[in-house]
Amino acid sequence: MAEIICIVCPVGCHLTVDEENDYKVTGNQCNKGAIYGKQELQNPVRTVTSTIKIKAGSHPRLPVKTSDTIPKGKITDIMTLINQTEVTAPVSVGDVIIPNILDTGVDIVATRSMS
Repeated sequence: MAEIICIVCPVGCHLTVDEENDYKVTGNQCNKGAIYGKQELQNPVRTVTSTIKIKAGSHPRLPVKTSDTIPKGKITDIMTLINQTEVTAPVSVGDVIIPNILDTGVDIVATRSMS
């Protein structure tokens, strides 16, 4: 059995996940907690937010994020690529900065426009 705290909403339910019983989740107040608990033990995923260098921008860094969740185990490699990336202004919110990062099917996108 694994005990985790759900991070899907502000309630923060204390979940118990029984790996030997098809990842049965207890302690959740909603169905989202049950889904999160099972997923967290089988295939944990995260959204990554960061910044990258930008040339000729109104600020020295451009905020970016993943367009979808990525496997938790790939965060370090994804951050290495993000830290090696530099773009040139102008950039619009939603622009794809790094397509299909590490063959995950997920893009790194700008979360702010910068001229």
